[in-house]
Amino acid sequence: MKTIPAAEFKAHCLALLEEVRKTRKPLVVTRHGKAVAQITPCASKSIAEDNRLKNSVIYESDLVSPIGGAWEAER
Repeated sequence: MKTIPAAEFKAHCLALLEEVRKTRKPLVVTRHGKAVAQITPCASKSIAEDNRLKNSVIYESDLVSPIGGAWEAER
């Protein structure tokens, strides 16, 4: 697995991300010689095509509008 110091990752971030996308090989970012992050390619499907959460949220009406009743706050 390829490793790269954080400062070099910062300087070449976009090119390195493109390399991970093209090669499909992960990249480890190090700081003071110790691994701090791993950049891995996403699954072949795009996030927009991922339907795992589809229909998992229940609509519970308007949560922002006032409820209509008057109330007093305690002091």
